[in-house]
Amino acid sequence: MIRPAEVDQYLPFVQRTLETYPDLTASRLYGMVQERGYKGSSSHFRHMIALHRPRKAAEAFLRLRTLPGEQGQVDWAHFGHIEIGKARRPLMAFVMVLSYSRDIYLRFFLDARMENFLRGHAGAFNAWNGLPRGLLYDNLKSAVLERHGDAIRFHPTLLAFAGHYRFEPRPVAVARGNEKGRVERAIRHIREAFFIARKFKDLDDLNAQAEQWCRNQAADRPCPEDRTMTVRQVFAQEQPMLLPLPTNPYPIEEQIAAKVGKTPYVRFDLNDYSVPHT
Repeated sequence: MIRPAEVDQYLPFVQRTLETYPDLTASRLYGMVQERGYKGSSSHFRHMIALHRPRKAAEAFLRLRTLPGEQGQVDWAHFGHIEIGKARRPLMAFVMVLSYSRDIYLRFFLDARMENFLRGHAGAFNAWNGLPRGLLYDNLKSAVLERHGDAIRFHPTLLAFAGHYRFEPRPVAVARGNEKGRVERAIRHIREAFFIARKFKDLDDLNAQAEQWCRNQAADRPCPEDRTMTVRQVFAQEQPMLLPLPTNPYPIEEQIAAKVGKTPYVRFDLNDYSVPHT
């Protein structure tokens, strides 16, 4: 005869509670059943909760396909830190991928400020000698300032930049991971095939290696849409469909405000710089 487990008498209460509060944590539930007399261990209780917690229904996603030159996807990715003198700076990767050919543009920066965001765009456009008609963004601070449902307020600087190059910035729908899966897979590929165990002297050396990798190993990988062709071959078909570059590049200037105290020095990036007494 199989003896009932101690937790069994509490399962009706647990199931009713989870039906009302499906996201309730196991530790909170454990405290609630302890108040009702449960004496068992927390590890066994957590195991039972995992078996009885209601599962969300799996959501089906359509496989999205794009035309040549129609769309690109953009995102930032954090790759740890880099030491520059006494300063420890974040290492941020700007990644843009063409949705049709899957050609990757990769460049590393020391932060994700707007100036570097636009520099990444301009670098990708120059590398491809053209640009797609639309670029897809997640809720990046450099792209989306405010969002209420389908109402999007884009950053005015990005809108001015987009107007200069004549592309359409497009937001990713909330909780739709399939819409920007191409750039997310590109970032995962960068981590696994480029960055891991990578040695570099400084940021310039890293970016030189990234450019060489994008134009060689990344371009020679099989295209996910047609594995009989390489990304390089599919990009050769897509490139004539890209929008042409404007004759004059968009001005990308970086301005940093620094406050001078009582001493004739200004502190920036853990270094002191002398300034005129006037």
